[in-house]
Amino acid sequence: MVTVLVGTTKGAFLIEGGAAREGWQVRGPFCDGWVINHVKGDPETGHLWAGGGGDWTGAGIWRSRDGGESWQVARLTRGTMDDWAEKDEDFAKMVGWTPQELPFGAEFQQIWSLGIGADALYAGTKSANLLKSVDGGESWQRVEGLTNHPSAGSWTPGGAGLVLHTILTDPERPGHLWCGISAAGVFASEDGGETWERRNRLSNAEACAHHDHPAAPRDGELGHCVHNMMRAPGGGEVIYQQNHHGVWRSPDGGRSWEDITAGLPSTFGFPIQVHPRDPNTLWTLPLNGDSQGRFPPDAAAAVWRSRDGGQSWQACREGLPQVACFFTVLRQAMAGDAQDPAGVYFGTNSGSVFASVDEGDSWVEIARHLPTVLAVEVLDRA
Repeated sequence: MVTVLVGTTKGAFLIEGGAAREGWQVRGPFCDGWVINHVKGDPETGHLWAGGGGDWTGAGIWRSRDGGESWQVARLTRGTMDDWAEKDEDFAKMVGWTPQELPFGAEFQQIWSLGIGADALYAGTKSANLLKSVDGGESWQRVEGLTNHPSAGSWTPGGAGLVLHTILTDPERPGHLWCGISAAGVFASEDGGETWERRNRLSNAEACAHHDHPAAPRDGELGHCVHNMMRAPGGGEVIYQQNHHGVWRSPDGGRSWEDITAGLPSTFGFPIQVHPRDPNTLWTLPLNGDSQGRFPPDAAAAVWRSRDGGQSWQACREGLPQVACFFTVLRQAMAGDAQDPAGVYFGTNSGSVFASVDEGDSWVEIARHLPTVLAVEVLDRA
């Protein structure tokens, strides 16, 4: 059974296509209309988690153990709502507010990302912290090893702020973690988060040449404004990254990075997706540039696919709008299933979700008129 999990500016939605991946039906909105930056599901249990929040609500993580029928929230920080309710008894009664001690006070505003490990759940925040839960999301603790990294004082925010937006785990090695922080770069831990190594080094100094963009590679490192990352399947340590200025491949868990942008129409984009079984097949969705509108080049949508690890690229356009297409696809708004052939899905800031059930050869719009889509994931259950 395939369910597309969608986070939006007005709650979470579930788009259900069943085993056949057709006849898609939309359920929602869930999570009381909160801004939901990321939704993840556990294929073993079917449990769902949705992270988000904002200035009004504070940050929190919603969870459902019944396929989205009911949701409970673990509030983590205060919002303006709390300030109002403390001063106005009638308002507190209207919104159902009761006093509670929140574990992180007012330390951060939003949950931006979620990750499922072999023995824990993880969450990334704005501003950048990594949280960990060992009780299914009921309680959360900060991973102090990353917060206190020696480089933390030099981290600078990207356009959306200083956000920890990508969390990668390794089910075979529970202690191995990777995080992407914009705009501080890639961090990796091999001891469950106790210590972290910053991993932004280029494999070839020549990759620094011929770039004049502020986010371009320099000083032997690729730009620190990482947009999204994904691990490739198999026993190796291949990771792909869409950066603010190019698409990159690491053969060694992020210790070095190779530029694989050649053949794409733009160096700029947000999401990246990797095949569930073939480490050399990946998809990305280039946009025309960070200061040129951030829409598909020539206003014609295409998902670009590589079958050889980024050595060459093919534009996949069938079923996608080719005239006057000005949508943006954000960093967490592309995902895939594990079916054969593999499915690929993406959502737009104009409220559409597109699906391909033939690995990108053709596309169909499975939802439209949703709120702005911030994240797309897939719950793929037997």
